[in-house]
This record gives sequence, structure tokens and C-alpha cells, in this order.
Amino acid sequence: MHYLNNWCHIRHQKITKNGQTIFEDEQADTGTFLLNAYKQLAIDYPKFYKMDNLCKLAFLAAETLLDGTSLPALAPAEDLGIVLANHYSSLDTDIHYLETAQSFPSPSLFVYTLANVMVGEVCIRHKLKGENTVFIFDNYEIPFLCGYIDDLLAINAASAVIGGWVDVMENHYEAFLYLASHLNTENSLFHDHKIIETLYGKPDTGFENPDH
Repeated sequence: MHYLNNWCHIRHQKITKNGQTIFEDEQADTGTFLLNAYKQLAIDYPKFYKMDNLCKLAFLAAETLLDGTSLPALAPAEDLGIVLANHYSSLDTDIHYLETAQSFPSPSLFVYTLANVMVGEVCIRHKLKGENTVFIFDNYEIPFLCGYIDDLLAINAASAVIGGWVDVMENHYEAFLYLASHLNTENSLFHDHKIIETLYGKPDTGFENPDH
């Protein structure tokens, strides 16, 4: 049996962990919201300022999710994985990079024109050296991703996995992350796709009509 130990949700100008609001900024656009959240959470990681919005979103979600969790005590780095998905891949940054290419292509943007860079940033920050994957789907395919993570845990390809959905397109953004493992704590839930669907709630319909 596998367990869901914590979860984090970022959308609608709000960050929640295990259902409790820890930050809210109703007036901010995407970039401002992410920056204000970073400052409010008192994180010291200067590289954050260089990241694109997709990486910033994944970074903040992982920081929130793992706050108070000792990953080294949970498993060796080689047994810590991360499996994410989104719809727009790195398109939000791709568009901005293409705009700079009309005059001089921006090297600082170019390095973020792959969706799996967000996983790389989280892996570097939290020293995850196990399975890392990003899937591109039309929607958050919870049964598939839950099953994929279950398989990793079942065959001992990982002892703990961060799973979820992280997507950005202009002023629409959403991150939903959770930590799945073999560990059953007092507050753990079963790692079951129906439970995850309940925690995630309804999809953000704002993504159906992006601003561009």
C-alpha cells in the first residue's frame, strides 16, 4: 500500500497546503504573485529570480509541499523521484523567447524553453536524483499519473515521489503537488486516484481561454 503524505495547491491567487491557506494575493498578476509569494514564504534562493514563471511556480509548490519534511530521512537521494504533467509545456516562455528573437534572442529565456527544466530546478534544490518525468496532456490525467507513480513505488524504482500538475499560460497558472511514499503517518491518505481527484477539485476553466 502506498500513501499520500502532503499536498499543495496554487491557483486563484492562493497557496494552500493540506487544505489550509498559507498565502493569498488577490490583486497580483502571475509574475507579481509568484514574487510576492517567494518573499512572504521567506525563501533564500537567489536563483529564483532568474527562473521563468513555470519554474517559479513548480519551485514554490515544492517548497510549500516539502516544508517540514526531511527528504534525506525519508529515502536516499537516488530513491527520490518527481513525476509531473501539464498542458502548455513551456509555451508561455516560448512565446516570450520568440518575441526577443525579433531583435536579439535572449539566452536567459532560451534555457527555459523545455517543460522538464522545472523538474530540473526542483531536483537541484531538493537533491532528487531518482526518476524524473514530465508528461504533456490535454488535462490532468490523474488515474494515469497515479498509476505511474504506484508502479515506481511498487517495483522499488523509488521510495518517495513528488507527483502532480504544474501549468502556466500568461495570467493563468496552477500547481497541484503531492508527496507519495511507503510511509504511513498519522495524517497520511491512501495514494488513490479518487482521493487525489477529490483533493484536486475541479479543473481551472481559465486555461480554456488563454489571453493570447
